[in-house]
Amino acid sequence: MLIIFSGLPGSGKSTLATAVARRYSAVHIRIDTIEQAMRDAGHEVDVGGYLVGYAMAKDNLRLGQTVVADSVNPIPETRDAWRDIGITAGVQTFEIEVICGDPGEHQKRVENRLPDIVNLQLPSWTDVQARDYQSWNRAVIKLDTAGRPVDDCVAELMSKLPQ
Repeated sequence: MLIIFSGLPGSGKSTLATAVARRYSAVHIRIDTIEQAMRDAGHEVDVGGYLVGYAMAKDNLRLGQTVVADSVNPIPETRDAWRDIGITAGVQTFEIEVICGDPGEHQKRVENRLPDIVNLQLPSWTDVQARDYQSWNRAVIKLDTAGRPVDDCVAELMSKLPQ
């Protein structure tokens, strides 16, 4: 199956994507990791990180692996591209939007988190607020992480995915 995450930085998306990948022993494709590797190699990122991620997802789905796609996934074009990969591969595809519904908590998370990828420059709260993140145009699994322990969020999410 293909499990597609989306959400603004600091929403809890990567934390949940990592937990879900562990539960399923899935391939975790994290666009932040790909894009930082591209920057470290001296390449422009632009859409390249997503294109690499899509290719990796296709390869691993062909191998019969479950794939967890972890990215901001901010616009219909990126969302449709991920979904189309799952459809083409003939696998169950789940789209998940992670939000932090409490703006104060979201700001604290963004301002206090530490990078877990070497050399990654985390966005500021101003950057997050200015980000072009468009509303979904179809039904998705929506999970609000505000004021909740990670384990509770993971349990809720797992209850909505196949066991």
